[in-house]
Amino acid sequence: MRIFIAIVISLCVLPSGAWSQTPRKEEAIRIMRSGAQPSRQGSVENFTGSVRVDPLFQTNAPARASGSLVAFEPGARTAWHTHPLGQILIVTAGTGRVQRWGDPVEEIHQGDVVWIPRGQKHWHGAAPNSSMAHIAIVEQLDGKTVDWMEKVSDAQYGALVNVQGTSTDARAKPRPSQGPIGDFDPKLAELTDDVLYGDVWERPELSKRDRSLVTVAALIALNRPEQLRSHLIKARENGVTQEELIETITHLAFYRGWPNAVDAIKVAKEVLQKK
Repeated sequence: MRIFIAIVISLCVLPSGAWSQTPRKEEAIRIMRSGAQPSRQGSVENFTGSVRVDPLFQTNAPARASGSLVAFEPGARTAWHTHPLGQILIVTAGTGRVQRWGDPVEEIHQGDVVWIPRGQKHWHGAAPNSSMAHIAIVEQLDGKTVDWMEKVSDAQYGALVNVQGTSTDARAKPRPSQGPIGDFDPKLAELTDDVLYGDVWERPELSKRDRSLVTVAALIALNRPEQLRSHLIKARENGVTQEELIETITHLAFYRGWPNAVDAIKVAKEVLQKK
């Protein structure tokens, strides 16, 4: 009997942590490794164009949120849809479009964060001449995260782009070349804006991101630092990363010489540090 009592007392005085040396599985940290979850193509019922969906994390009760990385090729977009508890979009690359039913279209860029309120009919996707990727985060309500509706037709998509291009904000902005050369040579400014930016840069054969890379590379090769300055800014707006721009300068040092690369890196450092 004395032995039994001694065992009971010793168990009672053990530290409480001794009973939980191994954490429960649901309380352990989990790491979802990059590439561990398979990608899938956006369904033809709910998307137009080429769309890739990479799951990032799933709902884990009692939490309700889930997230995916969604990549749109130029011109690709979702159908109209709503979310019972809203949605957050974090643009990670490129240029895109988003619109709520009845509102003008909004252009979105890398680094922008979009909040879509619950129950609001909307669509989002890439710009016509640029790919776009965003992280989409939604919450479940009664097991549902989205209600899909009709597709955004080609006519709607084209009309929406025109609305964005002629919105009140866009009209308030000066033409791109007006400041640098418009006051001194209005005709050259008009040709630059209408032919170069209005026609060549809008052609669908190359995305604006790729056109920016080509232009930046050409200006580095020609050692045109002043023009390079504005095109580095434009390249960042078109989805080219700082790392890609630096690597472009490094690569061209072997083709166009160290002096061109050094001049270019000075301009890039000034421009990119301001961003």
